[in-house]
Amino acid sequence: MSMKQAYEKKLQSKLDELKAEIDKFKAKADSAEADAQMEYYKKIEELQSMYEAASKKLNELKNTSDDAWEDLKAGVDSAWDSLSSAIKSATSRFSGKG
Repeated sequence: MSMKQAYEKKLQSKLDELKAEIDKFKAKADSAEADAQMEYYKKIEELQSMYEAASKKLNELKNTSDDAWEDLKAGVDSAWDSLSSAIKSATSRFSGKG
């Protein structure tokens, strides 16, 4: 397995984990009281948008040659870091709600 393939596999695994976290927020939002639901859904929308951006970066990476993939790595890492931070923030913010 090349370094690029290993990196892609690692990112796909992380994205799958984050998708599961977003789904957990959706479940909590569905059972939350009305005033909390708006807050949940706003955050879910933000996380979903960030997830889509990170997923798009991963697809770009997959379509890049083995020689050029490192040029995209910084952008992918940046999108990943933003998404990861947002998930952690939302998890701590909503951990007592619902």
